[in-house]
Amino acid sequence: MRLALGVSYSGHGYQGWQSQASGLTVQDRLESALKQFTQEKVSTLCAGRTDAGVHALMQVVHFDTEKLRSTHAWVRGTNAHLPQDIAVEWAMPVTQSFHCRASATSRRYAYVLRQSEVRPTVDAARVGWSFYPLDGAAMRDAARYLLGQHDFSSFRAAQCQAQSPIKHVHSISITQRGAYWRFEFEANAFLHHMIRNIMGCLVQIGRGKRPPSWMHEVLLACDRDAAAPTFAPSGLYFLGPRYPEAYGIPERTPAYDWLP
Repeated sequence: MRLALGVSYSGHGYQGWQSQASGLTVQDRLESALKQFTQEKVSTLCAGRTDAGVHALMQVVHFDTEKLRSTHAWVRGTNAHLPQDIAVEWAMPVTQSFHCRASATSRRYAYVLRQSEVRPTVDAARVGWSFYPLDGAAMRDAARYLLGQHDFSSFRAAQCQAQSPIKHVHSISITQRGAYWRFEFEANAFLHHMIRNIMGCLVQIGRGKRPPSWMHEVLLACDRDAAAPTFAPSGLYFLGPRYPEAYGIPERTPAYDWLP
């Protein structure tokens, strides 16, 4: 039987999603919990690997198992062995044709940024921070240059393992509520550090240090050195993938509504 899980987690304190020898990753903790619950070794695959310090509101994973449990039991039983900052939000059986990564039609991320003269405290490690005021209109103008299919080499980390730097960005929205800015991105796929590198450029433009047209220049350069430094991971959230309706995979979890 193939099972899919929707998992939310705070990335603070973990060395990213992917399993490492240290064992201090979200995948390591999830697979350990599944092993304790099922008494068998479970190997999971995820829809989108996240870096150290990056959060997820609906990471989708799948694995194959011989164990027969109700969906409710999979959620409660696995969560009983997970730390408080990781939780299975839902579980459902899927067909063997379902692949959490290959079946996804797009992926969504949000970056939450606090604009304040005072650094984050209760929301530390959960939001990015800008000491300076930001110009929303300028950032929205700049973001339009990124829509559509482009070579995103200028926003690609040196260690990126993607076969191609060409990605299709479907939408970018930038909204403000009080002291908090919310940037949402949806694309067919993302390069390693792509959003954090875009955020570095957007903040430079929002502060007035660069004009919106600079984003277009950076994009056309296809050179990482042309862009701004990589922005902090703290405010980055994997909102989850989208799948064809036939799979019946949820598009969001209750954790989604926590964001400003």
